[in-house]
Amino acid sequence: MSDNNSKLSNSDHLEFEEKVADLDRQMNELRRLSSIKGIDYSAEIRRLQKTQVAELKRIYSKLTAWQTVQVARHPKRPLLTDYLNLMVKDFRELHGDKCFGDDRAIITGLGQIGRERVLVVGQNKGRTTKEKIACNFGCANPEGYRKAIAKMKFAEKYNIPVVTLIDTPGAYPGIGAEERGQAQAIAANLMEMSCLKVPIVCVCIGEGGSGGALGIGVGDRLAMLEFAYYSVISPEGCAAILWRDGAQAPDAAEALKLTSKKLYKLGLVDAVIPEPLGGAHRNVHDTVYNVERYIVKTLAGLKRTKIDNLLENRYKKLRSIGEDTAATIYKKTRPAQDRVKAALEAIPKPKPVPAKV
Repeated sequence: MSDNNSKLSNSDHLEFEEKVADLDRQMNELRRLSSIKGIDYSAEIRRLQKTQVAELKRIYSKLTAWQTVQVARHPKRPLLTDYLNLMVKDFRELHGDKCFGDDRAIITGLGQIGRERVLVVGQNKGRTTKEKIACNFGCANPEGYRKAIAKMKFAEKYNIPVVTLIDTPGAYPGIGAEERGQAQAIAANLMEMSCLKVPIVCVCIGEGGSGGALGIGVGDRLAMLEFAYYSVISPEGCAAILWRDGAQAPDAAEALKLTSKKLYKLGLVDAVIPEPLGGAHRNVHDTVYNVERYIVKTLAGLKRTKIDNLLENRYKKLRSIGEDTAATIYKKTRPAQDRVKAALEAIPKPKPVPAKV
């Protein structure tokens, strides 16, 4: 683990990391005593570090779906601004949708990742309270999605690949957003991105909630960070609808199959990008490097494909979603269907009663 772990305060540890937090407190106390008394506690600190690494490996090797959601929402998890600062060179932001305004929940701009010139479209949650309020905690308005597709069409004109970074609990549900056509803006993005004549790489770096994530999530490749989640609805929203009780969110998270491993197994995502031990918030630089390496490698492969073939492959990829699952379900339920059909046929038909004259 990097030294970034030592910067986590006790309040930054998640509820299932009690033992890790206790080890951190012990190490911090030994460092404090070492500086005060001048006694060398380095051997004891190294022993505690090894114990902590073993504990983190144990915890993060078998996270539940709800625990994964908690990691994806960690307050120190790298946000869009971290990726722009560490991964994108010479970033130049592009503003406005030329219709209503400039939504700060979606950031668009030109820059360079590796040796590739790209258009970056990302969802920004904000780090401080002031930033979070300015960008609606990452929940975009219609003008944000219209800005995103307008800049993508600009990139298409100049043959510049598109990279989208998804991190939102969902589209903004306010009255103003609905009045300005939230659903139509997202639907238009789905249609336009499906036939955009440049390579599109989408990466879910944190939360991927509902149509808000899907509005910039259509592309040739969709990847997820290991402890991100991607779902049709937030666990709390699902629990409120099905059980009318937000406390059922852990059960809802399990039922939604929203983790990267389960979605990869279902064929809904193309790759899972590994995170450092203990989550992205414990080593931001390594996380950003892993994402950058995936984007560069993927774009290099996509750029070798002819545009016509690229669009055809993208169409087939989108149309094939759910086919394997439907076929599997049909195969599993076929014997039961046959038994029901045989039982219905075995029921003796009533003899016709002659009509009275």
